[in-house]
Amino acid sequence: MTKWNVDEFVQAIVSKTESQYEKKIDEATINEVYYAVSAIVSQEITGSWTKTKESYQKNNPKQVYYLSMEFLIGGLLESNLLNSGMWESCNQALVKLGFDPVEVYRQERDPGLGNGGLGRLAACFLDSMASLHYPGHGYGIRYRYGMFEQRFINGYQTELPDFWLKNPYPWETRRDEEAVYIEFGGTVHMLKRNDGSLECKYENTDKVLAVPYDVPVVGYKNQVVNTLRLWSAEPIFVSSQSNTEDYYRHLEHNHSIEQISGILYPDDSSEEGKRLRIKQQYFLVISSLKSIVKDYKSNVRKSLIHLPDYVVIQINDTHPSLAIPELMRMLMDEEGFGWDTAWRITTKVFAYTNHTILSEALEKWPIAMIKSLLPRLYMIIDEINERFCQGIWFDHPELRDKIPDMAVIADNQIHMARLAIVGSFSVNGVAKLHTEIIKTQEMKDFYKLYPNRFNNKTNGITHRRWLVMANPRLANLITETIGSRWIKHPRELTHLLRYTKNRPFLEKLGQIKQQNKKDLAKYIHKATGIVVDEQSIFDVQIKRLHEYKRQLLNIFHVIYLYNELKENPQLDIVPRTFIFGAKAAPSYYFAKEVIKLINTVASVVNHDPSIKGKLKVVFLENYNVSLAEKIIPAADLSEQISTAGKEASGTGNMKMMMNGALTIGTLDGANIEIKNLVGDPNIFIFGLRSEEVFNYYQNGEYSANETYQNDERISRILHQLRDGIFGQQDLEFKDIYYHILSTNDPYFILEDFDGYVETQQLVDQAYQHESKWLSKSLINIAHSGKFSSDRTIQEYATGIWRIEKQ
Repeated sequence: MTKWNVDEFVQAIVSKTESQYEKKIDEATINEVYYAVSAIVSQEITGSWTKTKESYQKNNPKQVYYLSMEFLIGGLLESNLLNSGMWESCNQALVKLGFDPVEVYRQERDPGLGNGGLGRLAACFLDSMASLHYPGHGYGIRYRYGMFEQRFINGYQTELPDFWLKNPYPWETRRDEEAVYIEFGGTVHMLKRNDGSLECKYENTDKVLAVPYDVPVVGYKNQVVNTLRLWSAEPIFVSSQSNTEDYYRHLEHNHSIEQISGILYPDDSSEEGKRLRIKQQYFLVISSLKSIVKDYKSNVRKSLIHLPDYVVIQINDTHPSLAIPELMRMLMDEEGFGWDTAWRITTKVFAYTNHTILSEALEKWPIAMIKSLLPRLYMIIDEINERFCQGIWFDHPELRDKIPDMAVIADNQIHMARLAIVGSFSVNGVAKLHTEIIKTQEMKDFYKLYPNRFNNKTNGITHRRWLVMANPRLANLITETIGSRWIKHPRELTHLLRYTKNRPFLEKLGQIKQQNKKDLAKYIHKATGIVVDEQSIFDVQIKRLHEYKRQLLNIFHVIYLYNELKENPQLDIVPRTFIFGAKAAPSYYFAKEVIKLINTVASVVNHDPSIKGKLKVVFLENYNVSLAEKIIPAADLSEQISTAGKEASGTGNMKMMMNGALTIGTLDGANIEIKNLVGDPNIFIFGLRSEEVFNYYQNGEYSANETYQNDERISRILHQLRDGIFGQQDLEFKDIYYHILSTNDPYFILEDFDGYVETQQLVDQAYQHESKWLSKSLINIAHSGKFSSDRTIQEYATGIWRIEKQ
């Protein structure tokens, strides 16, 4: 890539605007300038993209293919400018032309390709693979609509269509020449060939065209551009229909095909929704495997028996698990391998990342549904299960009584996590605690069977986006202080530890945080009309809304503080601004009730003059990557308060730590590893430990009702929900009240409440000593390099994938 000076960039923007829109630059809209800059960057990237592909074709390295239902990539213009070395020149050129760079970059809509941490992790991993010179690519689905666009109406979450492709997406390239055909349903006939082998014949299948759209993944200033390939489901063109009835049937059929890549995570509470999810998952894996095998044949030109030497496929959670039987099908039915050889190849190609121990997230599909949609795959899954169970029976008699709990097919369902474990050579957790829970509790029988297969790879985040790009003021201070090597070698952030008592440095750090808070306060006012105190503690919880993440515990603490202030308006506490960002799944009633509660509490607290502005509650709509980039640099306190043992890792904890926020959290997920690095004085830990939670589940000794009866603070809060100031309208929150008590508080909100309140008081006290707080903040920043996704990818590359830098 060429180096651009500011004047060259100015001229390029002027020229591109005139050629694309036939307008002089002073007549162009900010949106037109965005597309003009995107076109310049895209053109600059293309040369390196082509050279990277040619290099892989020439050298035939082992490559990794990352299969994921989500890639939460966020806006790419600023990221691509940064990684291609054009960011600063572009910023200065836009200013010279009279445009605010931030406003230009905001013209880009976040692609609706992901929902939460799973998808953002996948995006960070792709960035790190390219930046570390590893040949690695992503495969996903090009959803026309994201999960949904969130709006609040009377405090309730309302879901609107997220049509992110309404305007042209400048980073994708459609590859019609690489489209593949896919078949669903129909009837399978197994025919014997003359040599005795079996041949599969299909009848009456539904045929779908899978068209790839490629998005470049730009490495940081290294000329490497890998590929994110996204598949779009399209009907196969039929020229005419004989009558009107056929025509409308044809339109309906085409619509059903387009739905396969229509929306991220369709509601699977109905049979129709389940069928669509299975179709999506199979669509992803068969399209991707066809593409991978085609590239292998054209580049490597060897028998597929050598596939594991050149290809490794990482399954990101259970969603792409159907890739295992699909590769078996391709090897046997299309390549003519026998079962044993095909299985040996398959189990050397696939590696599986587990992201959860929650039973509802470990997918299970009804046998009848898989049989109907994927009849040949069901035959293969059935055979995998039969051979696996027989292997346990004959080779591991000590596990015979565990077969019902380990079988891939059990209780008339296909267990996708079990299929992924059985068919992979590696199974990794995403934090040390999570991996230990997998090995000793949730998947302990599989661990006994395959002890060498299980390993840990703690998650990471790309510091280039979440620090360099999202918080340029802090990044510049770091570079001025310790040089720029940390951008490529993030562990060198530890050099900042020598400044933890350096008053001038800490003052600059405090000024940067204050400016970031000022920027966020302006955004909050513009977005919500709420005026927040820039000097208050910005207490932030931003993540998917789920019971185990315990946004409810957070808002209970807010209610408690409000009650305290109502009784004693002179109470000496540091003012707090509680900031929430979260989406609840459309069918997740309880989570949506929590959103309504937070908004109701906000309405009461924010409009009560008697508490003198000491508390504010803000729930920002439509949480996504772009919003996270605004919030995280301004956070003082990072809420990581999941029930211990439930959060696999978390990555929001890493992002906020990297930007100087202190963590308040349980000993869960990566919080433990953060604590071990920064030390007890620089993190706020409370609550049950995972082993205590496990023991409560096992022995049933916990009584939520007893805690409710004995703690006046808790009983008051719950009464306020049921029939008090927050629940006056038709007993609005009675469902939350009864849910907690009738289900015995399954996520231990009441049990952890006292410890949470006490620890929040420690936060209040610590924040009053500014220099000490800033020193703690700096210690967190200095240790955050450990959580760069560069480190994680390096561990995957050497410990699982066995791939080399190119």
